[in-house]
Amino acid sequence: MPPEPTSTPSSPPPPPDSGIRRQRQLLAARAFHWRRTRRLTAVLLALWVVTGFCTVFFARELARITVFGWPLSFYMAAQGAALVCLAIIGLYAWRMRRLDAAYARALEEPA
Repeated sequence: MPPEPTSTPSSPPPPPDSGIRRQRQLLAARAFHWRRTRRLTAVLLALWVVTGFCTVFFARELARITVFGWPLSFYMAAQGAALVCLAIIGLYAWRMRRLDAAYARALEEPA
């Protein structure tokens, strides 16, 4: 039986192709954008649930708090929930515009 060859020193791997590197950058930018979008959506959805569901569920407790002479539960049912919903929509549009602009800049960066 012939002796087994000894291991030869391996040569370093070839440098990654710039196209592959660019593709990885784009995938990383997309993953970052999607992660930030999901987090923003989750936070705003939680805020919407708190103002929509919790104000009704805890109406008796909120009735003890007054705002301009009216119980907070009445104020939230009459105007507050609608105003909070509009604020959530405005905040989402403003923040997503900034996130999308940052994502577009990341797509335009050279490799």
